[in-house]
Amino acid sequence: MSDHAREPVELPIAWHVSERVITRYTNNIVVQNTGNEFVVSFFEIRPPIILGDSTEEMKKLDSIGAECVARIVISSERMRDFIEILTTNYNQQIRRQERKDRE
Repeated sequence: MSDHAREPVELPIAWHVSERVITRYTNNIVVQNTGNEFVVSFFEIRPPIILGDSTEEMKKLDSIGAECVARIVISSERMRDFIEILTTNYNQQIRRQERKDRE
């Protein structure tokens, strides 16, 4: 057995999204904190098909369904990174939109 410490080797990540991964639309998000991790649930709410007087038909509904299309569990440490990445990307999008609006 060697007493020499191994040097870390850095390798690039080859990102791959399988064709089996389905892209889904989400218009509602629920975030739950368990103390050690975050559970992020993504939902799609589709408006019901209502024919005729929409006000009266809407009053008859007990609720509108929200289908969970994905649920991700993220450690607290990775959530901090995730928020930073989202914030950076969101700010870049806002700046692009502002430049586009000025044109």
